[in-house]
Amino acid sequence: MATCDDVRENVKKYYGSRLESSADLQTSAASCSFSCRPMPTSVTEALTLVHPEVTKRFYGCGLPFPAKLEGCTVLDLGSGSGRDCYAFSKLVGPSGHVTGVDMTEELIAASRQYIEYHQKKFGYEKPNVTFVQGYMEKLSEAGIQSDSVDVVLSNCVICLCPDKRAVLQQAYNVLKEGGELYFSDMYASKVIPDHMKKDTVLWGEGMGGSLFWQDLISLAHSVGFSTPHLVSASHIVVHNCELKAKAGDINYTSGTYRLFKLPKSPALSWATVTYRGTVADFPDQLDFDSSHCFKKDVAVEVNGEMAAILQRSRFSSDFIIQTSDRTESSSESAPQYCHLNPFLLADRLGASVRQCSKTSK
Repeated sequence: MATCDDVRENVKKYYGSRLESSADLQTSAASCSFSCRPMPTSVTEALTLVHPEVTKRFYGCGLPFPAKLEGCTVLDLGSGSGRDCYAFSKLVGPSGHVTGVDMTEELIAASRQYIEYHQKKFGYEKPNVTFVQGYMEKLSEAGIQSDSVDVVLSNCVICLCPDKRAVLQQAYNVLKEGGELYFSDMYASKVIPDHMKKDTVLWGEGMGGSLFWQDLISLAHSVGFSTPHLVSASHIVVHNCELKAKAGDINYTSGTYRLFKLPKSPALSWATVTYRGTVADFPDQLDFDSSHCFKKDVAVEVNGEMAAILQRSRFSSDFIIQTSDRTESSSESAPQYCHLNPFLLADRLGASVRQCSKTSK
């Protein structure tokens, strides 16, 4: 059985030297992601301003761009070529800061080449992006302090990591109370068998290391996070016939989830919340996830955990929150997670990643 170090070295080689661009990947997971809602103008603009050479080596599987990043301290796990980091640097503005962490020396070196370019492109007096070589399972060793980050973001790299619990634990540790882990990743329709995990190419493509989607929920709870909130999902198409045969009856999706670091043992009382319409790009309604849509000036009843998220997170000033005496009953608090299934959401949306930058060889 390969060790964690062996897996990391194989991934480094796969992304550092074997792949020249996202077109070399054998699945539709990267570069042509499908969003179930139109992207905000600010995100579209930020992405178009990123240098083409940076975008060329982008290997993500989603669009992890949450609302209200201005002024935030952001950490990007597995920053790769730096595409998302540079887009985030535009979104956080000159008062915010973005740190990208990646274990691949070649990608860190490549991403650093464009710091000054984007600083000038965005009109900043000084750079607001830093790239650090390190492991997302060992963020403290990479110099990331505990309780120092507002938002942790990641785009299709946790599936490449052999110790996913360590990644979530480290993300939890570096977040401030009320902070958020918002990430896109590949998910499998069932638990990946060991023989697939040993296949270097399957692992490099994200197929060998994809998490069974239900396991994300238990992992999140085990490290202290709130229940994940599913934002968007789309089916992933495997173009390579050999890899498709190896996967057998296992299907894959790209799913974006958001998790929050809440105070220990918060009082979980239901609440009525009213969106003020104050989040930039969302004056009329804020689509928080696939199950929660908040329209301006419309009161909505939410459960205790959602109420705690809105009270404690960076969105607290954007909502009028009135707690009620109603507490969650045992039947209400019993796990009902069908709405968190990315395969069901992708089916409902008819969302399938289009074959726009991959070959079918």
